[in-house]
Amino acid sequence: MESTTLSPGDAIEARCTKCRKNVGHVILTLSEEGPLTVQCNSCAREHKYRPPSVAKKPATRRSANPKDAERKEWETLRPSMNSDAARVYSMTDAYKVKALINHPLFGLGLVQRVVGSQKVEVLFEDGKKTMRCK
Repeated sequence: MESTTLSPGDAIEARCTKCRKNVGHVILTLSEEGPLTVQCNSCAREHKYRPPSVAKKPATRRSANPKDAERKEWETLRPSMNSDAARVYSMTDAYKVKALINHPLFGLGLVQRVVGSQKVEVLFEDGKKTMRCK
């Protein structure tokens, strides 16, 4: 593999501080380590050499909608739920994990976890809701 020696006047790709892009530059001064100052071919600005930046990977989505995962979880658990065994929801009652409740607005729900001393997280068909309890 050949090593190329750089000299003033050579073309090099660098990150322009004004254009904020990787563009062609001309080397103005050199040191033993590499280019010191360069001149941008686009805007003609002279600045310290900055190596070209690497393109970032596009962000990947974990899930299109968190409600979709909750809805799938509901669909898998629903056949095992007995609506006759569900207690009518009341803020003054205490609930344990895996307890079935029947809410007048949200319908049948399953207590997923106890959040603090007076709240529970309940999975309903529409998604998870944090409900107040005793």
